[in-house]
Amino acid sequence: MRKINVNIIKKAVSELCIQANMNLRHDIKKAMKKALRGETNKRAKRVLEILLRNAEIARKEKRALCQDTGLVSVYIRIGQNVKLAGGDLKAAIDGGVKEGYQKGFLRKSVVKSALLRVNTNTNTPSVIHTEIVKGDKLKITVVPKGFGSENKSKIEMLKPTNGEKEIIDFVLETTKAAGPDACPPYILGIGLGGSFDKAASLAKEALISSIDKPNPRKSLKKLENTILKKINKLGIGPMGLGGKTTCLGVNILEYPTHIAGLPVAINVSCHVTRSASKTI
Repeated sequence: MRKINVNIIKKAVSELCIQANMNLRHDIKKAMKKALRGETNKRAKRVLEILLRNAEIARKEKRALCQDTGLVSVYIRIGQNVKLAGGDLKAAIDGGVKEGYQKGFLRKSVVKSALLRVNTNTNTPSVIHTEIVKGDKLKITVVPKGFGSENKSKIEMLKPTNGEKEIIDFVLETTKAAGPDACPPYILGIGLGGSFDKAASLAKEALISSIDKPNPRKSLKKLENTILKKINKLGIGPMGLGGKTTCLGVNILEYPTHIAGLPVAINVSCHVTRSASKTI
């Protein structure tokens, strides 16, 4: 049994909040540069150049990539041979978020009540997902998500007789509805199967996966590529100004489901899809 003090987790979460908010992920930067080389629309090329320049300024000057520094989701994969010591896990995670947002001078966007709308002034509480896995290590992934894109996310309980066509149609309808409002070029996380809540959880988690790594499931890889091609024919383009770069990547996660259903969730994410991880 390996002991890990929760203060180590607090420190890691604090650092990851700053890292995720100030450094554009390598896979996304790579995809944006590739899109810039292949884009033929002048306005689209100019927007992509500006977005890449924004990312470079954020990295060099240690500034947030976007003014909406998001509601933080924290994914904790805890080895079953790990024993947490020194305090409460949730308190440590939220303490890390609070510290990171203070040190990084990041906007605090969380309200205490969905109805009363009073700001907590700490960007906490975070949304915590825990999973027990084999081993004696602990992996933390921090995902700050702005609500310009979160608000455009959708879930649909399709019929079990539906198939890929209906899934593709739903994704295209959702992307069209998002239009320019969620700051394209997008990255889409798609959750298939499970229950209503599991599909939504899968869609958010899918955003963590690198968009330059092919899905290990051949059928899902094919579906991802089909969806990506169809979206990029919509003509929405970077920031909605036209062009063939509406989406940079599509990631799909799937889970077994009930014989009577086909849940499909789409988590729409903007060009600064953010996540950062550390293994302890």
